[in-house]
Amino acid sequence: MDLTTLAVVGIIALAALFDFTNGFHDSANSIATVVATHVLKPKVAVVWAAGWNFLAFFVIGTAVADTVGETVKSQYYSVAVVFAALLAAVIWNFLSWHLGIPTSSSHALIGGLIGAALVKGGIDAIKASSVEKTAAFIVISPLAGLLLGGALMLILRAVLFRAPVLRTEKLFRWFQLASSGAISLAHGGNDAQKTMGIVAGLLVSTGHLTQTGSSLPVPDWVALGCYLFIALGTLSGGWRIVRTMGTGITRLRPVSGFCAETGAAIALFGSTALGAPVSTTHTVAGAVAGVGTTNRNSTVDWSVFRKMVVAWVVTMPAAAIVAAAVYGLTQLPSLAASTIVLAVLIAGLLVLLWKSLRAAPTASDVEADLDKEAEEEFPMLAGAGSIIPSGKPRRPHAHKTESDGDADAPGKDDAKAAKEAEQRKQLEELNKVTADQVPELSW
Repeated sequence: MDLTTLAVVGIIALAALFDFTNGFHDSANSIATVVATHVLKPKVAVVWAAGWNFLAFFVIGTAVADTVGETVKSQYYSVAVVFAALLAAVIWNFLSWHLGIPTSSSHALIGGLIGAALVKGGIDAIKASSVEKTAAFIVISPLAGLLLGGALMLILRAVLFRAPVLRTEKLFRWFQLASSGAISLAHGGNDAQKTMGIVAGLLVSTGHLTQTGSSLPVPDWVALGCYLFIALGTLSGGWRIVRTMGTGITRLRPVSGFCAETGAAIALFGSTALGAPVSTTHTVAGAVAGVGTTNRNSTVDWSVFRKMVVAWVVTMPAAAIVAAAVYGLTQLPSLAASTIVLAVLIAGLLVLLWKSLRAAPTASDVEADLDKEAEEEFPMLAGAGSIIPSGKPRRPHAHKTESDGDADAPGKDDAKAAKEAEQRKQLEELNKVTADQVPELSW
């Protein structure tokens, strides 16, 4: 195996690592709303999302891969440029995930490509049309998500004006499963293609793959590997960002969660069809904010949203600067020196990633946080979570004291039976309540 082929193998491994970080960084986009509304438990939600991430392999094309693969002109594509871009994107994904900021893995990757290519060949190395399309959708995708999510919420609020609240909540639990699956399918289909485009472009530039038409040839093993590693990353959770996306922007219930996910999924599928490498994070956050703006009982925390917007704007230039620095390290006078420095850098990054993953919040932590926010047996205010109890009703622990007497006394059984009868009565009453009768139950 010659040195170039060995380098290509190493970069493909780095691409797999990037896809893994992309998966756990962006898993919040797929599962945050369905977890925040108590429709799925966190551990079940990531399995659900990962499965749909992988299924995208069978239904999504490669238009986005072409756009990303053509960001850098073919004559400037090299092992060093792709290596620098991927490593910069991994570093940015790690930093933003560690801080709990939902930024775009896609823009980190494209920013990395631009930074490395600029150092190698200047402005002539960049294909302007690809970069312009990506930059335009930094604005378009969150706006599309916001408008679609908000519009769907207004439509459903009008349709459900006289609908029984309890029955509607139950029905939309099932609908939200479908909408969260659509988000995961769209996420896998758009994001996996970005890495596919990078790898395919590298294989063409090094002579390991021949391009015969205008589109980049993407071997099945490349596509399959990209979808697989994104799915594995999604399985790992990314719970820091789930907190921000699920409850930091606004409070959601099954109906509003369905609207946010459906609006974002429509925007993502449309962008993918146009070949635009958009950010799932931007789109979902915009849709969640759009839904929140229509609900007078559950406002949007615009301070959280503003911080996210700043991070989105900074992502591409920050990744470009990191990639330029990494590319500089690949060009040291001595190959041995470059190899040693970069090996130490990658090893340090892997150690930090491993330690951070072990110290990160778990699915149980997220579930406990959500339970604290919904301690009432039947929370009624919009944004307090579902009004449908998830699982068995919680009962207070019986602490036996002298004044309590015998815990098994007949009076205790009577009190328990009375409480259960009261709960049944509350459910029966809720079955009769419609959204127009109680304004604070606004969807």
